[in-house]
Amino acid sequence: MKRADLTEKLLDIKREKGWTWKHIQEEIGGISPILITAACLGQMKLPKAQAAKAADLFGLSKAEERMLNEAPYRGSIPQMPPTDPLIYRFYELVMVYGTTWKELIQEEFGDGIMSAIDFNMTMEREPNNKGDRVKLAMSGKFLPYKYYGNDEGVPEYGFKEG
Repeated sequence: MKRADLTEKLLDIKREKGWTWKHIQEEIGGISPILITAACLGQMKLPKAQAAKAADLFGLSKAEERMLNEAPYRGSIPQMPPTDPLIYRFYELVMVYGTTWKELIQEEFGDGIMSAIDFNMTMEREPNNKGDRVKLAMSGKFLPYKYYGNDEGVPEYGFKEG
């Protein structure tokens, strides 16, 4: 079985049982609800304890349980630019604001990137009388670029210089 096959199996069971992602997240627990959903969709791995709970919940074999605990091949968008309208809007945000985010982050922190590995994300519904809003909050560790081969006077890392 390939990881994509296990993802389809989990989605089939979810549909068949009429479960919500919230229900699945509550049953597995122990880590971020977003991470649990991403793991069920094949984009993250579950820690062993959560993989065991997922296996019990979904009625999986030991091999499938172990697969949930393996580091996956990430990147589930089949084509770029994405064609799904919701996913495309995130792509559009990066196209429009990506250079702005880069400039503002690097002005504040220095030469580096925001980690998508040492990363937290939350999502919530924000009621609004003009139509509810989606509120996403992302927090990633700043990772400065290393200036290898640097001579004296040149910083080792690209933290913001005074």
